[in-house]
Amino acid sequence: MNIIELLDYAFFRNALLGSLFASIACGMIGTCVVTKRLVFISGGVTHASLGGLGIGFYFGLPPIPSAMIFSILSSFGIQWLSQKQGVREDSAIAVFWSLGMAIGIALTFLAPGYAPNLSEYLFGNILTITRGDILALFILSLTLLLFFGLFHHAIVSVSFDAEFARTRRLPTQFIEYAMMFFIAVTIVLSIRLVGIVLLMSLITVPQMTANLFTVNYSRMILLSVLFSFAGCVVGLLLSYCLNVPSGAFIIFVLIMMFFTAKGVKTLAGRVAKASSRH
Repeated sequence: MNIIELLDYAFFRNALLGSLFASIACGMIGTCVVTKRLVFISGGVTHASLGGLGIGFYFGLPPIPSAMIFSILSSFGIQWLSQKQGVREDSAIAVFWSLGMAIGIALTFLAPGYAPNLSEYLFGNILTITRGDILALFILSLTLLLFFGLFHHAIVSVSFDAEFARTRRLPTQFIEYAMMFFIAVTIVLSIRLVGIVLLMSLITVPQMTANLFTVNYSRMILLSVLFSFAGCVVGLLLSYCLNVPSGAFIIFVLIMMFFTAKGVKTLAGRVAKASSRH
């Protein structure tokens, strides 16, 4: 079956649309995560979301909204502990990372009946993405485009040097809490793509690849979106052909793209250096 024939199937079209909007959201949020060095915070929030899923399963609530609320509270909790209570940031991350995992595991096992789709949240299955998921990612992408458009200067300033941004009387605290909010929402809405276990890579690896080619913030976002979407599409097609889990293969493709780009840039640098000697 070729790609054109695959487009006849609604689940494949949904997967492509979900990949596109998730790539836009993750491209913008991930650029902030990488430049502000929030990778481990995003990892903590990602794994803390399991607590919200467990609460949803145990009390019979919709798991995604439950995970989103728990993740937002966890991200704010990390920010509050590290900035207002004198707790080291890595320690604050560990507290909520562990708390979310503990609550999620305990309540999932205590939940009445069996949670048959838990593996989809842990490891992802982009082919199960629904129109509701696509709409949520579309709204998130539009919201992020508007937010980044309105506060671009402040976001860039806070991302690279928050202390300097404070001296310039920029709304530093508002930007920091807003970004933590959007990190949590983006993470939860993207869970179906690659799952909790691998999601941290989706908001860091494409941005690392983009950073090899540019340090300009806007260009990093654009390249991150392109690399992320390309990785999702190639990973989806290869996983279909090889009959392997799509989430894991998407991340594998993104990481291979990074190492390939890194190797090409290193080789090009050596060639340019050698030619300059002559």
